[in-house]
Amino acid sequence: MSSPAPAPIPRIAIVDDDDSMRQALVALIRSLGFQASAFGSAEEFLAAPALQQADCLVTDIQMPGLSGIELKRKLTERGIALPVIMITARAEAGLEEKAMASGALFVLRKPFEADVLVNCIEQALA
Repeated sequence: MSSPAPAPIPRIAIVDDDDSMRQALVALIRSLGFQASAFGSAEEFLAAPALQQADCLVTDIQMPGLSGIELKRKLTERGIALPVIMITARAEAGLEEKAMASGALFVLRKPFEADVLVNCIEQALA
């Protein structure tokens, strides 16, 4: 009798135009034992083969080009049901509601605690 195959390691995609934030998120996610791929824009992520392999997406809302909200809409249009966690430094009225209406599971305001993001990722993967 063979033992069951080990569960695949979840792949988390990170889309953020801020280099230091993107690197910090990748380091955090890898330290938790997940795989992480980083993209500097929504357009870069949409064009990447990694799109098909991601198990969860963490994206900034405000970016040049497509916003995180527009990225989620594009994924939905393509029939890609990827759990999305959106992050933002902005506190403008209605932004969180717009993000949730687009299909985001969670919206986190920067700066956020690492364990809050970890909890959101674990819930998104469950």
